[in-house]
Amino acid sequence: MAKAAVNSLQTRAKKILASLRKEYPDARTALVHRTPFELLIATILSAQCTDERVNIVTKTLFTKYPDPGVFANASQAELEQDIHSTGFFRMKAKNIIACSKALTERHQGVVPSTMEDLVQLPGVGRKTANVVLSEAFGRSEGIVVDTHVHRVSQRLGLTRADQPEKIEQDLMSLFDRREWRDVGGLLILHGRRICNARKPKCPDCAVASLCPSAGSFAKSKT
Repeated sequence: MAKAAVNSLQTRAKKILASLRKEYPDARTALVHRTPFELLIATILSAQCTDERVNIVTKTLFTKYPDPGVFANASQAELEQDIHSTGFFRMKAKNIIACSKALTERHQGVVPSTMEDLVQLPGVGRKTANVVLSEAFGRSEGIVVDTHVHRVSQRLGLTRADQPEKIEQDLMSLFDRREWRDVGGLLILHGRRICNARKPKCPDCAVASLCPSAGSFAKSKT
């Protein structure tokens, strides 16, 4: 991409970020948690599930399983029933037990605060690690890329990539490191409230004037 085009894209990206910050001044994870460990488990459960549903499940889950040691010794069949309503419960239960065992065996039951250590835990990829690092430790090691960020960043023309890792790299190149923490959260919230998968609410969009896709969605409705 030519330097002028890159500069133009970065300028537009900054304007998008400023508008989204104004629209969503309190954008943070909706997952209810008291500790880094609770956030880690809640984020694992949130895959293909709403935060609202996860919060309902974890309200009792964290009372029954208060720490990594208890999760590590849990019956998988019983844990599957406890988290059944979050979907993909077998794989999630397996990952949560394995992750908890790894925490107790390698980290004395303490959630590590580095990307390198987090992604070595079973069931933890860069998305989950970025959520934990950002929200629990205030560290910006990357940008959270979930289905909302994937969709919204493409529609906004901030990336043409399809792989989450490449999307993350593209977004990281457009924003300053100190902004990475906000970028993922803002795009997620915008994707949930306005830029829906099937029917984006372009007339209500705070960044419609900066979005190359807004016109195409408007035409598809006529």
